[in-house]
Amino acid sequence: MSANAEANQGVNPSGNAPAAGPSIHRRALITWLAIYPTVAVVLGLLGPATAGLPLLVRTLILTGIVVPVAAYVLIPALMKANAALTRRR
Repeated sequence: MSANAEANQGVNPSGNAPAAGPSIHRRALITWLAIYPTVAVVLGLLGPATAGLPLLVRTLILTGIVVPVAAYVLIPALMKANAALTRRR
């Protein structure tokens, strides 16, 4: 079985038990720390330009920017920082 397949099944390649991730509460906080400032910045930048558009179109544009940035950049970076901070304790 490949390392990727093992990771998807909750087993790390070394054969040890998987490392415990952050609690659901900490994951929620990490997600909020990624989403809130990103929404605020994108709204601040695009708000005036999209003000005349219908609400659903503005929301589509906002989420089309915020979700990928948060999911692919910010949340992984914050999870990595959280893991580093947790290891230091």
